[in-house]
Amino acid sequence: MLKIIKRTLICAAATLTCATPMAQTYPDRPVKLEVGYVPGPTGPDFGARVIAPKLSELLGQPFVVENKAGASGTIATNFVAKSAPDGYTLLQGETAQLEIAPYLFKNLPYNTLKDLTPIGLMTESAGLVIVSNAKTSKIKTIQDLIREAKARPGEIAYGTAGTGSIHHIAMELFQDGVGIKLNHVPFRGGGEALPAFLGGEMPVLIAALQTVWPFVKQGDVNLLAVTAPDRLPAISDIPSLSELIPGYGVESQLGLLAPAGLPKPILEKLSSALKQGLEDPEIRKKLSVEGTRSIKWMSPDDYAKHIEKNQKMFDHAVRIANIKAE
Repeated sequence: MLKIIKRTLICAAATLTCATPMAQTYPDRPVKLEVGYVPGPTGPDFGARVIAPKLSELLGQPFVVENKAGASGTIATNFVAKSAPDGYTLLQGETAQLEIAPYLFKNLPYNTLKDLTPIGLMTESAGLVIVSNAKTSKIKTIQDLIREAKARPGEIAYGTAGTGSIHHIAMELFQDGVGIKLNHVPFRGGGEALPAFLGGEMPVLIAALQTVWPFVKQGDVNLLAVTAPDRLPAISDIPSLSELIPGYGVESQLGLLAPAGLPKPILEKLSSALKQGLEDPEIRKKLSVEGTRSIKWMSPDDYAKHIEKNQKMFDHAVRIANIKAE
């Protein structure tokens, strides 16, 4: 027994001896920040390109953004999950690839919480349920939508960026919560859904707030509700769906992750730098996109618990709506 204890202490001491220099010298070369989507003005690529220069400044090495788009972000996620856990390959993670994909895709080659190390949450972005502001529309409030949907089950169409998208799931949870049935019209991304809605192809749209914000400011659309768990400061007169469904709250999130097995000293260094970066007023201003996205820091442990909680919600939604990946 004494030999075992002695051997354990020696191993622990050796680990600490190696870890300290590792933390002190990290990073000593460029760090890759993988993004699972194409470049865009408000999405994961945008978030990565805002935070990367700040991390470079704080840690003294370039943080280089690389796009590996495809399969709802799962290609980049799998690439990072299979990379060496040395802190030189990171993931700009987003809700679809981390929390929804495990329940949409069969034989997904990674397990989010087993194969990745959460470093910290960065931002949250709510969805917005909108309708035309035409005077002839009977739908002026979220209660109007519920009333009309109950009178005409399955007839009222709503558009989203696609089957299995976070906004599709948000609306399925809403319908289940208030007992209505709408007709889902999926598009190939928000770039197709918004013009179709504005062109009158369907009366209801759910999309990211920052996507429709210009039309909100111009008064071109009528706001019904937000999918965040609380009302948003920028539009505090618009109700949250949680006011109708206790416990409701669906938001698209951006966070930083690394391969599983990342040494704790490196994790702590990256987590600290990310937190410091998100506290910078200029970074906060850029990431908030005119107040349509919330900056919300979470520690590695809290972020991991948050992902796990959201996965349970999305698993439930996918099952009750019988959503299949296209």
